[in-house]
Amino acid sequence: MMNGYHGRFLKVDLSTQKTEDMPLSEEDLKDFIGGAGLSAKLIYEHVKTGTDPLAPESPLVFAVGPFTGSTIPMVSRYSVCAISPLTGYWGEATSGGRFPVRLKGSGYDGIFITGKAQNPVYLLVRDGHAEIKDASTLWGKDSYETQEFIKNETGDQVSIACIAKAGENRLLYSCIMNDKGRAAGRSGMGAVMGSKNLKAVVVGGNAKTTAADPERLKELTLEAQTVIRSDMTAKGLTEYGTNMWMDMGMIMADVPAKYFTRSVFPASRLTSTAFRNAYAMGRYACTGCLIGCGREVKNFGPDKKSVDGPEYETVAAFGPLCWNFDLDSIIEANHLCNVHGLDTLSTGVSIAYAMYLAEKGVLTPEKAGLEIKWGDRETIIQLVKLIVNQEGIGKLLGLGTLRMAHELGRDEGEAAQVKGLEMPMHDARSFHGQAISYATGSRGACHQRGNYYEIDIAGMILEYGVMATNRFSAEEQKAVMAAKVQALKDTFDSLTMCKFASVSPTFLAQALSAVTGREYTPETLLEAGERSINIKRGISLKLGLTQAEDRLPEICATPLKEGSSADKVPDMKRLLKDYYEFRQWNLETGKPEKEKLEALGLHQVARDLYGT
Repeated sequence: MMNGYHGRFLKVDLSTQKTEDMPLSEEDLKDFIGGAGLSAKLIYEHVKTGTDPLAPESPLVFAVGPFTGSTIPMVSRYSVCAISPLTGYWGEATSGGRFPVRLKGSGYDGIFITGKAQNPVYLLVRDGHAEIKDASTLWGKDSYETQEFIKNETGDQVSIACIAKAGENRLLYSCIMNDKGRAAGRSGMGAVMGSKNLKAVVVGGNAKTTAADPERLKELTLEAQTVIRSDMTAKGLTEYGTNMWMDMGMIMADVPAKYFTRSVFPASRLTSTAFRNAYAMGRYACTGCLIGCGREVKNFGPDKKSVDGPEYETVAAFGPLCWNFDLDSIIEANHLCNVHGLDTLSTGVSIAYAMYLAEKGVLTPEKAGLEIKWGDRETIIQLVKLIVNQEGIGKLLGLGTLRMAHELGRDEGEAAQVKGLEMPMHDARSFHGQAISYATGSRGACHQRGNYYEIDIAGMILEYGVMATNRFSAEEQKAVMAAKVQALKDTFDSLTMCKFASVSPTFLAQALSAVTGREYTPETLLEAGERSINIKRGISLKLGLTQAEDRLPEICATPLKEGSSADKVPDMKRLLKDYYEFRQWNLETGKPEKEKLEALGLHQVARDLYGT
């Protein structure tokens, strides 16, 4: 065992039912740290041109980082990575809850899964011991039923990451659910589990890792607790949850409405306060979290049950994006997605696209099998159910917006996505540093791996020369600063730390040094993020990614005529040029330059892209 790590993954071949320890090298841990970055390094050698994301040999990797299980707050996060069945390129998702701490407690830093079980199974990993157990009776159960059944069978001291109907049916944007309503939501990781006949991954145990400098770690833990508790954004998240952004976001023209064609809407009807006035709301937190942004709606619906409350992204996707201001329908749509394992973002954006197409006369009632109307709560709920069951028009919507456009012979620019992954609920026209982050994101359109809008909103000054500037400007090194924020956020996903933790790169470097005993600096952490981004880029290039796919869709880059971003569009030509020059990527091919790859130690990627 190494400081901060168990030094091993569990390797599982579901085809042969064989499990074994997979030792991790000191060099890989130093360079890739853990989480999604280390997963990319392990997956890279298994990827070839034409690899099918849903083939048995395609790997699926669960991983935590060196901070998980330590005293540092807000580090109960895990990543799950694979080739995305939705995009065909690199895919990853993250989630919190108790599952990450219990995965680390199982005695492993992650689980590397290949193969396909002959019949449905679940994987039980506890105290360094792994079993592959029959899950035939679980196939068809929803995510909450599955978690309850397995806990009754294995004991309460486990956490479960599972799929439901959407994942079993290999729906392209199905997700993985854990700890009741927590979701590893994006990129279709649930479909990868379904393709392997893997119903759930169950983890538990009390294995501990050591810290190289426990006293220094104690000091840094207290420092982090003080910083996070005093942060105004953190206080807002505690009080109001992530949906605290709804009304201010509308003022900033950041909340997309009516399928990215509007920015002004009655936001007061959808705020956190509106939810609190209408329902009894509860709050919950991941293990070791000081904020508690999770929400629960109590006594909901005719059954008076408690359901997981929608996050901001979900409220925006089923709300203003669909021109819907009915709270009940947003909560119900979110609950249906959690029950059946659907990414709420891709679901909401696909439904909004259907509404846009219906308005244009493309999806007529005859063609769709129902009348699709803007803002109609019954339409939204019915479409979610049709997607889950893959019935009627639900088959088309379950493909995501890019494939929907292809199927209907529509222009790709009408599909609100990047590289096949649907846009998040922060408008690229509102923050132009966010626009370049979307266009170049490793997994496609992503607001979490490069949340540059937060820099400009808060007037923030970060290390690395990153600071708030004119949010509508492509100048003042905007693309360079956005690229640095991307790299830092990739490092968060290698450390597996929540991005709501308002700690500095200097703190992260000091904490990682105290945990591992290796010397890290803010600069080497940024380099680790760059290394992670570049190896993910290498995976997608192997799978056919081209430079032309680093772009915003036209629907999200057409100037609006209302709101604070009226007539403003990002200068993507300038932003891409500056971004590519900083990253040292070729503007014609989209490939990282050979010299850059060599400097990052990515010698195999360099050989694969350029030969010997």
